[in-house]
Amino acid sequence: MSNLPANLRYAKSHEWVLDHQDGTVSVGISDHAQEALGDVVFVELPEVGQTLTQGKEFGVIESVKAASDLYAPVSGEVIEINDALEDSPESVNDAPYEGGWLMKVRLTDQNLDGLLDADAYQATLSTDD
Repeated sequence: MSNLPANLRYAKSHEWVLDHQDGTVSVGISDHAQEALGDVVFVELPEVGQTLTQGKEFGVIESVKAASDLYAPVSGEVIEINDALEDSPESVNDAPYEGGWLMKVRLTDQNLDGLLDADAYQATLSTDD
């Protein structure tokens, strides 16, 4: 079973969102997603200032096994990216909820209702198996 912190919200496309309660969120990929990918070797992230649309592709994550598109779990403006991933993409594997975060976004829509809580996300993983 994957590690799923209860304080996060999750997209069915396996991204997580941490609400900072100030109109901004951090975004990353779930423990389940990094396990499925295997050893991450490269992460392509959007530029700071880029506008994201929920459900649309914003980047690519590559592992020794595959390359996968990343989908925006929220709509908003990218205000920071995790530059450390350029030199240490394996941080996504080592700490997907801490050092392996991908970006921070200023929300255009404060509503996170379209995202799943940990229990609902876990239920989607059970049906994927």
